[in-house]
Amino acid sequence: MTASTFEQVRSVASDIFGIPADKITAESSPETIENWDSMQHLNLVLAIEEKFGVQLDPEDIEQMKNIGAVAKLVEKLQSAAR
Repeated sequence: MTASTFEQVRSVASDIFGIPADKITAESSPETIENWDSMQHLNLVLAIEEKFGVQLDPEDIEQMKNIGAVAKLVEKLQSAAR
């Protein structure tokens, strides 16, 4: 994953979960972010789709286990769209 994609995903996650971006790592997950519940997961999905212009399938959403996985997924979908 590129640093810029990760930074953008981290910024979106920071807004959604209400925590400083510098507290979010690639390994940050629902287990480590208190506010990451099912509702916030949906908000994250919608924010990622809007920010990056991608469409996430249910299978993609299930793969969003941590912030690093979200960034990799965004890059995969963006390169597939090219």
